[in-house]
Amino acid sequence: MTFSVTKSFLSTIGGLALDDSLIRNIEEPVNLYVKDGKFKGPQNSPIIWKNLFQQTSEWEGTLFDKPDIADRRKGKERQLQKPGTFWEYNDVRVNLTSYSLLQVWRKALPEVLKDRIMDPIGATDTWIWHGYNNSDVEIDGRMIKSVSGGGYWGGGMWICTWDQARFGYLFLRNGIWNNIQLISKDWIDAAMTQSKPEPTYGYMWWINTDGGIWEEAPHNSFAAIGGGRNVIWVWPKHDFLVVIRWIDPAKTGEFLGMMADAVIAK
Repeated sequence: MTFSVTKSFLSTIGGLALDDSLIRNIEEPVNLYVKDGKFKGPQNSPIIWKNLFQQTSEWEGTLFDKPDIADRRKGKERQLQKPGTFWEYNDVRVNLTSYSLLQVWRKALPEVLKDRIMDPIGATDTWIWHGYNNSDVEIDGRMIKSVSGGGYWGGGMWICTWDQARFGYLFLRNGIWNNIQLISKDWIDAAMTQSKPEPTYGYMWWINTDGGIWEEAPHNSFAAIGGGRNVIWVWPKHDFLVVIRWIDPAKTGEFLGMMADAVIAK
């Protein structure tokens, strides 16, 4: 289980939707695409796709019996802010991102990931991506599971280290695999761009600019990070990536710094 590393896979499906023009513009309101009332009202109607991917949506509501307040990590009773102005790591809203992308793709997101990314990069057939017992959604007369963006409350992605390395390598290669552009470089560049409310966060990827995540690790690197300290760490400057599973969170930066020193010394 890889916990919130799953979020980086999820945002990649958003990038594919943009590449395919299923989403016309990341600055467009989500309510132009999701019309079942989840993005109605003064708080939710201004939310754009970019807000969902940066975790700055400040969406208010309940999804699959979980209210957003269940994961308001910066204060359950706080005043909600204008979408795009405040960053909060909130799995209810991440699951809303998955739900919204399901409305766009009209088919299961694991199927999209398999066809467009995992099979082309030679991933194994052992990975699996779960939703919740109550997260089935009717799409065009079929019931499809809306998958979760992490392991919070169950769900999430089970995947081997080798497959995660291949996924990281795709980003190290700017979206190219076997001379085929699987996902656009424009999306990857945008995904690794700092958000204004949280400079260490892009589109569900963590950015180590100025050592904001790990002071000991190179500052021109980025990572997918999940609970249990599961990490896909990518260092483009030296054409290097590392996948870590179950390391002491307090030692992660030190370990990556040692890896970087070894690469430079070589």
